[in-house]
Amino acid sequence: QVQLVESGGGLVQAGGSLRLSCAASGNIFRIDDMGWYRQAPGKQRELVATMTRGGGPNYGDSVKGRFTISRDNAKRTVLLQTNSLEPEDTAVYYCYAKVITMSLKLDNYWGQGTQVTVSS
Repeated sequence: QVQLVESGGGLVQAGGSLRLSCAASGNIFRIDDMGWYRQAPGKQRELVATMTRGGGPNYGDSVKGRFTISRDNAKRTVLLQTNSLEPEDTAVYYCYAKVITMSLKLDNYWGQGTQVTVSS
């Protein structure tokens, strides 16, 4: 079993910043891609940012230049620094990890989500 635990969400005014963190634990042999998706009410889940194990980032178009993703492979953590937040960034943010378990099975895992609310 693999667990992803997020923290760092909250309420912030437009133009502000938040730092989201996610820690993975459990039956993990190796984590490949790790990152963040978000889902706003009435909308589909969308890519925010992911990072390969080697450190290559991939950002959603709407957050490029404002958000920065980083990860620590040894600690099995991924961070998302969000700057210049806009009301349109309001959503539940989900941590994501593509994990190879100790039984060498590849699976996608999701955290429970953390709410980010940006007021205008």
